Amino acid sequence: MKSSATSLRAMLAAFGLAAALPATAQEVILKVHHFLPPPSTAHSKFITPWCDKINKESAGKLKCQIYPAMQLGGTPPQLIDQARDGIADIVWTLPGYSAGRFPAAEVFELPFSIRTAQGSSRALWEYIHANKLHTTEFKDVHPIAFHVHDKGHLHMAKKPIQTMDDFKGLKVRAPTRLTNKMLASFGATPVGMPVPQVPEALSKGVIDGAVLPWEVVPAIKVQELVKFHSEGDPAARALYTSVFIFAMNKAKYDALPADLKKVIDANSGAATSAWIGKVWDESATGARKLAEDRKNQFNTIPAAELKNWEAAAAPLADEWVKEVSARGHDGKALLRSARDLINQHDR
Repeated sequence: MKSSATSLRAMLAAFGLAAALPATAQEVILKVHHFLPPPSTAHSKFITPWCDKINKESAGKLKCQIYPAMQLGGTPPQLIDQARDGIADIVWTLPGYSAGRFPAAEVFELPFSIRTAQGSSRALWEYIHANKLHTTEFKDVHPIAFHVHDKGHLHMAKKPIQTMDDFKGLKVRAPTRLTNKMLASFGATPVGMPVPQVPEALSKGVIDGAVLPWEVVPAIKVQELVKFHSEGDPAARALYTSVFIFAMNKAKYDALPADLKKVIDANSGAATSAWIGKVWDESATGARKLAEDRKNQFNTIPAAELKNWEAAAAPLADEWVKEVSARGHDGKALLRSARDLINQHDR
């Protein structure tokens, strides 16, 4: 009896000691969810290195369990709500997959806006915070980074795009609402879909081609499904880009002890956003080479022709200003803010 009582007291003392340990001694597992496969740039060159960095800087207290290719279930447009609801602790996705839900952030997706992902990703983070969109449009999550991808191009199955007239009669995939509008202004029939659906749509002839950055082409093997790649004049601004968010569940972040919050904060923000953009910029050359190795055909759309495209797409900026102003924003001020920051950081 005495030994049992002694054992019980020892066990309770041990539990008491465990309860008394500071929160900083606890290991935190972060479930990270995204929509691309493990070989993708997002998984291998951004998300995994980011997770390794926070693990090292937290002395092993922060650990990621990464779930690529929607392994936790759902669809890419649902990822932002998965972060909000705690199904995942951290997600990487496109706000534009939820058409019209994050209108003020769409301004970076207007055609012919950016030159590099690195500079424009820094500009995007500053734009979001300067206009307090992290407390309005993105109030349901804790943003870690915002970024854009490298220059978007046209990847076509049966014929190249050389002039705007070539778009007529073609069904072309687009990722977001504004990119759909851009393609329509060129004369194409836009088909909106998340990037994981592109290979099947190409192979079944549902679409004739797609707008994509080079970065994602190898991950979904588009270079094996198309023969023609049309790129804009290298000196011109990008045909288009898309906005991405890397975001954390607010309750998970708020529950972290101060030392672990500090690690997350040190790996968030403008510099982290710019680093992600740089990863995208640097990925383009290697991805493009895979299409070159297959002897696919390339053509460059000259600056003089691109001016016709810019003129056709120009009304989209005014339309966007009206739309966001109708939702209570100062659309003109937001457009000016975005363009000033892009000019500042992405010359």
